[in-house]
Amino acid sequence: MAGVPMDQREGWIWFDGEFKPWKDAKIHVLTHGLHYASSVFEGERAYGGEIFKSREHTERLIRSGKTLDFTIPWSVEQIEEAKRAVLEKNGLVDAYVRPVAWRGSEELSVPARNNTVHLAIAAWVWPSYFSVEEKLKGIRLEWSKWKRPSPETIPSSAKAAGLYMICTLSKDAAMANGYADALMLDYRGYVAEATGANVFFINGKDITTPTPDCFLNGITRQTVIDLARRLHVEVEERAIWPDELESFEQMFITGSAAEVTFIRSAGPWNFEIGDLSRQLAKDYDDLVNRRLNY
Repeated sequence: MAGVPMDQREGWIWFDGEFKPWKDAKIHVLTHGLHYASSVFEGERAYGGEIFKSREHTERLIRSGKTLDFTIPWSVEQIEEAKRAVLEKNGLVDAYVRPVAWRGSEELSVPARNNTVHLAIAAWVWPSYFSVEEKLKGIRLEWSKWKRPSPETIPSSAKAAGLYMICTLSKDAAMANGYADALMLDYRGYVAEATGANVFFINGKDITTPTPDCFLNGITRQTVIDLARRLHVEVEERAIWPDELESFEQMFITGSAAEVTFIRSAGPWNFEIGDLSRQLAKDYDDLVNRRLNY
């Protein structure tokens, strides 16, 4: 399916409680979610037919909707059942799963309380965010000119569509300059995250990661922290200034799409791909493929 536009693929999408042929899963151009970003979503992966931490993703989806002041009219159990049905209907075993909820098109103005909340779930074969070659040798990051805003200005705890606008701008600019992704600062000037993944740094056997107080505390991030602590490795969550990157030996990023991806450079600083990074990447791969008890 590589190279086929997303709206022209074959398959089935769960849409408001029923399956629609992929090409017929459409919304109106005056949908509130399109104009005012009243939309939340999840990015999930199925390995061997089982969605990793599926329920945690569904619970976050519902919380994200409530943060944007709307209630998704399906329960956790109903959404869980729908996701399993999407995989089965499309004959997928290893797949990316994308639930998305949004306000509809009854009214088009900033207020949106009279608009119906919709939910759709799609799934397709999508390998890791970065190629196998990139993941093995590490990717290069450019510094973004865009910063993660203060949580007083955005609902930063939600996985909301509008929060990704600056991510798109940052990643597109980085790729145009020959980099794989971009590293973003927050509104205070601290290191925040990549455009769709959390960041970690290693010195010896100590791991440091930014405190997620103005960006998403990713489910993969939390999983990797747990895996590190199972190895009796200290993980410190704190504010990190950009010039501290010179002192770190290793760097990697985490996310459902990126999984665990090594970083070989960020701006002017280079990093090695060391044993601890490799061990955590292996442990994560073993965990999602059920070769490691958790």
